[in-house]
Amino acid sequence: MEDLEHHLQEVRDQLKNHPLYAQLESVEDIKIFMESHVYAVWDFMSLLKALQQHLTCTSLPWKPASDASVARFINEIVLEEESDFNELGEAKSHFEMYLDAMEEVEADTSRVMQVISTFTDLEEIFQQIENTDLDQAEKNFLQFTFEAINTQQPHIIAAAFTFGREDLIPDMFLGIIEQSGENGPSKYAKLSYYLKRHIELDGDEHGPLAVKMIKALCGSDVQKWEEVFHYSKKALERRIGLWDSIAKKLTENKDNLVDAL
Repeated sequence: MEDLEHHLQEVRDQLKNHPLYAQLESVEDIKIFMESHVYAVWDFMSLLKALQQHLTCTSLPWKPASDASVARFINEIVLEEESDFNELGEAKSHFEMYLDAMEEVEADTSRVMQVISTFTDLEEIFQQIENTDLDQAEKNFLQFTFEAINTQQPHIIAAAFTFGREDLIPDMFLGIIEQSGENGPSKYAKLSYYLKRHIELDGDEHGPLAVKMIKALCGSDVQKWEEVFHYSKKALERRIGLWDSIAKKLTENKDNLVDAL
């Protein structure tokens, strides 16, 4: 794992230091960001459910998982991601909580719901993604996710699941909300709660456990570690591509605002 992280450091630094972060200055910027980023929130669940299928028993008759500690980790994440409690104590998936937060900042949720309604099965998913009106970076991001899932290899799916997270975003968004006026945090209560929950789970629990999962899945198998490196690097590159696309949209939006003055 130390070697893997060392070889990924350059591309991870590119993501960490992406110019997008400097462009996120207002709630309007958050709105534009969320309208593209929502696809990364949605496809995360497909990666998670693929891992649950491979690493726990979801078929009948039931049989014990090959690694109970890994199965417990996956089941815990499924519980929290698929049926967590929102700020009102209502059970909701994190994707649904994200949609609620989008509506709170007046971002468009109809597009993502229309897009995912066209996805019906894994055999047709690549063509179905291509047929959407998403921009190329969004398509590439989703195509990669299902490329990893369709390998049917848990260590590869785990690599796509673990790497390419947007670690800087929650803290940055919270700062923008707090600076948006004295009623900012209360006005955007759903988004504030989602971001704080994201920080709590990913930083304190999910991130470190995901690394342990990869170690357990690869063991001393050199080929598996090489495949994890390949897909981890690709996950980071696809995330950078998505960030590039969002940065361009933010620039265009600000240019349009200037032209309108």
